[in-house]
Amino acid sequence: MKNVVINFSLVTALLASCSPATEKKVNSVVSKTVKKDTVSMSGAVKNHISKADIPADFSALVPIDVLNSKSTNGYEKYGIEFSGNCYSCDLASLSITKDKMIWTNVCDENDAFKIDGFSFSIEGNKTILKTPERTYILTQIDKAPVYELIIEGRKLELNNKRLSRYFTTKKALPLFKEHDCGDFEG
Repeated sequence: MKNVVINFSLVTALLASCSPATEKKVNSVVSKTVKKDTVSMSGAVKNHISKADIPADFSALVPIDVLNSKSTNGYEKYGIEFSGNCYSCDLASLSITKDKMIWTNVCDENDAFKIDGFSFSIEGNKTILKTPERTYILTQIDKAPVYELIIEGRKLELNNKRLSRYFTTKKALPLFKEHDCGDFEG
């Protein structure tokens, strides 16, 4: 009888050690360990990319629009949006440096909105800028160079500065088919 009680106790102990409650405890410990590893790896990547890695061309991005959607040549497909650059003067240009993002009205350089303190990462053809309120994703979509801007998070509202979906560098603007306002003063 003593052997039966001892064997029964051993089997009960083995079964109790394999219970679902024990598995949950083990999984939670594993997931906490994984989260810590992920955080430390992200920190290492963030520290590896320095603020100096922001492309120098991003210091002067000008708004453009699709002018000829059927064209395969980026310099003919995109160009200035006549209304926003020349007539109503309500578009915003963008300047990104190592410590500031500046949105400026295309017709009035004194009308600017500055954002300090952001982090960024570069993933292939995407540059991702993050603030507590928003994520700005600049994706190079054409070799011309043409960048598409997507803003996620809280809506960015700028007085007298309308955001464009597409941008190019200031030095590349003269290469586009339509790159000036003609007789207008924009």
